Amino acid sequence: MKAIVCEKFAPVEELLYKDVPDPTADKGQVVVDITAIGVNYPDGLLVQGLYQMKPPFPFIPGMEVAGVISELGEGVEHLKIGQRVIGLAGLSGYAEKVAIDAMTVMPLPDAIPDDEAAGLITAHATAHHALKQRANLKAGETLVVTGAAGGTGLAAVQIGKAMGATVVAVCSTQEKLDIAKANGADILINYSEFDLKTELKKLNDGKGVDVVYDVVGGDAFDACSRSMAWNGRLLVIGFASGTIPKFPVNLSLVKGYSVVGVFWGSFTKHEPKAFMENMVELMDWYVKGSVKVIVDETFALKDTAKALHKVMDREVKGKVILKP
Repeated sequence: MKAIVCEKFAPVEELLYKDVPDPTADKGQVVVDITAIGVNYPDGLLVQGLYQMKPPFPFIPGMEVAGVISELGEGVEHLKIGQRVIGLAGLSGYAEKVAIDAMTVMPLPDAIPDDEAAGLITAHATAHHALKQRANLKAGETLVVTGAAGGTGLAAVQIGKAMGATVVAVCSTQEKLDIAKANGADILINYSEFDLKTELKKLNDGKGVDVVYDVVGGDAFDACSRSMAWNGRLLVIGFASGTIPKFPVNLSLVKGYSVVGVFWGSFTKHEPKAFMENMVELMDWYVKGSVKVIVDETFALKDTAKALHKVMDREVKGKVILKP
């Protein structure tokens, strides 16, 4: 089969599109013939050696896939050959086939197309976990989403609305804000034209923000950290700006809010039952139309470097998908 192989930490252009042996299903695994692959910001960090995890070489990147089961390993009884599924691979998703733990594979409702399904797991599941388990977001609270037109930011906008929050979208262009508004954002802030700290302090009659979902870091994080309400929750999702901020902890002390780390990958391993329950709820929301994956562009697997550049350069409005 064809796959994208990382043989050393290097720029994404040095990833190899090559033949590798077909996978086989070990005990407790299934083989999925992949029809669509979600592209995520951490994928680009991973292959450059800039992510928390550093797999041994060679490895195939890619964590979320959609496809059809072609082989069942010993002991797998809740799935069947020929079934449409989505799966959380962890690694090895940028390929034509993948062997994957059957407990991270879920049947795919007919109402969800393959390309949208492949973009559902990481972005939407991260936002869902962050807002549900980490922030305990309540109906009526104010939720600020930075990078609100990207894959996980747009997911947070949709899920925040589904949970009853007033959603504030923070983006760098009007075009991106329009996309956030079309997906449920109530209030729009263009931080390239207005001072973000000043605009955030206007919320809730000057009382500040209940929950922030920050994927950007850098100056955006700094502005949010000074605009939190009492008992607020500042969620640390990622650092798309490229700058990991330094947090003055006295702000949390004086203003009485929490800074909460969100590492969805660890959540799936530490709390697999809660992860699966979240996915069931997400797919139910999807079928009902409360959430939807917006596919910005689809690339052939051989063009993975182009797809990763689009994501890493923050040019994406929604999700980027690969097709084997």
